[in-house]
Amino acid sequence: MKQVYLDNAATTALRPEVIKRMAEVLANTYGNASSTHSFGRSSKALLEQCRKNIAGYFNVSASEIVFTSGGTEADNLALRSAVRDLGVTEIITSKIEHHAVLHTAEQLQKEYNVKLNFVNLDACGMVDYMHLENLLKSSNKAIVSLMHVNNEIGNILDIERVAKLCKDNDALFHSDCVQSVGHFKLDLQDIPIDFFAASAHKFHGPKGVGFCFVRKESGLKPLIFGGEQERGHRAGTESIHNIVGMDEALRIAYNNIEIEREKITSIKSYFINQLKKVIPSVSFNGGCEDNVKSTYTLVNVCLPLEPSKAPMLQFQLDLKGIACSKGSACQSGSSQQSHVLSEILDEEKLKYPSVRFSFSAFTTKKDIDYTVNVLKEIISA
Repeated sequence: MKQVYLDNAATTALRPEVIKRMAEVLANTYGNASSTHSFGRSSKALLEQCRKNIAGYFNVSASEIVFTSGGTEADNLALRSAVRDLGVTEIITSKIEHHAVLHTAEQLQKEYNVKLNFVNLDACGMVDYMHLENLLKSSNKAIVSLMHVNNEIGNILDIERVAKLCKDNDALFHSDCVQSVGHFKLDLQDIPIDFFAASAHKFHGPKGVGFCFVRKESGLKPLIFGGEQERGHRAGTESIHNIVGMDEALRIAYNNIEIEREKITSIKSYFINQLKKVIPSVSFNGGCEDNVKSTYTLVNVCLPLEPSKAPMLQFQLDLKGIACSKGSACQSGSSQQSHVLSEILDEEKLKYPSVRFSFSAFTTKKDIDYTVNVLKEIISA
């Protein structure tokens, strides 16, 4: 049976170069980076070289990169410390954020009685920047948390505009950049973000490692206590092989970003056009059909399938070897409708199945042709 992987927004395959580099480190550089002997010093040197390399892609200081277990921890680190330690009394976010942000904000509201405000969205799920500005002007000490690229519908935030609004109104700005790091370039000398989260497994690196960008002298305090690793920002022995894998994956991603963007954009456009040809009544959620408003790496498709047949759609696709998802992989076991789609679609549209297909440089036109044909067969049955 043909195998087609179109769930790259959930996780990506490790690049062969990353596997090779990680294996070398696992075999040869196994010292604890906190140890003072030569084995530890070798690991420490490698750790700090990776930190310097990663910082360079964003034009920031190496001291501003804190290694974490992934995006969720990085989001929690920034938001929790902002409320607990930095005097934040209000969180401004949107109702279509990843649950790593939404659930953290809700928990902080319960624990610290912070005010939780949601910015308005248009019919496509794009942020209403005028409303955001009004919220900021009427707020006290606030942190804005808005993701750069939405993980379900692909909408791109005008991150420069939001950063400027926050700076002009003395608010902190945190962004979950898990879906954009490795796919979009960010120069943080030009964009005054205070904190952002990234996760290696979204750009062909290993799972279980990511980082939080923490603007210098922000005053951020640790989420996890113990040793003095990560300059006191994150206790725990660093996972050197994973960090090296992340560094290698990011190096390859940014060295090839223009070539791969062109290739993946072509794949996405081809998929959209082929779907429209064989399923004329197909529609696309959010701004994902627009390659300016949306990331080139995914598309969220609403299929004209009889609602009674909708629950079996993903099962049928899986039987044909096609991997895709309803939305965030973190909720894939849930029977509930996507909170993102529930926010932007009307009741009638929600009756029909929506599926997220996400692409990588490894996706081929043959994969797309096969998937479109399978979808046509399912819809026609």
